Amino acid sequence: MNDNPRRPWLWTTVFTVIALAYLYPIVLVVINSFKNKVYIASEPFAFPTAESFVGWENYVRGIELTDFIASFMWSLVITVGAAALILAGTSMTAWWIVRADNRYAKTLYTTFLFNLVVPFQMVMFTLSWLADYLGLSNPFGLWIIYLGFGAGLAVFIFTGFVKGIPYEIEEAATIDGCGPVRTFFLVVLPIMKPAVITVAILEVMWLWNDYLLPYLTLDLKDFKTIPIAVQYLKGGYGSVDMGAMMGVLVLAMVPVIAFYLVSQKHIIKGVVAGAVKG
Repeated sequence: MNDNPRRPWLWTTVFTVIALAYLYPIVLVVINSFKNKVYIASEPFAFPTAESFVGWENYVRGIELTDFIASFMWSLVITVGAAALILAGTSMTAWWIVRADNRYAKTLYTTFLFNLVVPFQMVMFTLSWLADYLGLSNPFGLWIIYLGFGAGLAVFIFTGFVKGIPYEIEEAATIDGCGPVRTFFLVVLPIMKPAVITVAILEVMWLWNDYLLPYLTLDLKDFKTIPIAVQYLKGGYGSVDMGAMMGVLVLAMVPVIAFYLVSQKHIIKGVVAGAVKG
């Protein structure tokens, strides 16, 4: 008889409960998005009934009140552009840091790690002034700002992954006539696919949901992201159209959840590789 029996069912139950606890707020938002705003306030945990169900009314009103289409497009432009810039710039930087392996590379790597521990609140007011001074108060200028804030984590993950790539593969590419650029894009980058997808998921989820940085830097008369547009559902004296807000929140969650579900099989592999190699 085994004196130390394993209980996989116990851990399965624990993790299931934790997962449901995380999913419950999302489910609650979806449920309330189909209810009249009066019932959202009075019966927030109840399912829609024949009396409280309003169909797609909250979604339509939310789209109209927030100019959702324009906000969605600006969020998409900022997220895709900034994520692409972060992935391209940091992956090449991490590769150079690992392969150069000199004091300059180590100093640069330490600088990126230091970026991870500096609280955003320490620099946000200076950043707001600097962005305005340099003409970065637009979605395309925000790409550069996000590159600075997102580079630390990305370089950390990419560096750990590159350390596990055999250098002999790159030497073989060099013998075949590949220069550094072709070696990186044709040989190294395809091998880094799990790490690239991992960083992409983490960065996209951050960029899409970020409220504070766009609010501080963008010219809000011309550009609004979805998180900022949602705030415009607040009326005078703190009143909020909860029905429209719930509808807009569901619409805002759909793209990033879909992206995560499509790519999530790579995230654990990439995070583990970036964390333990080297």
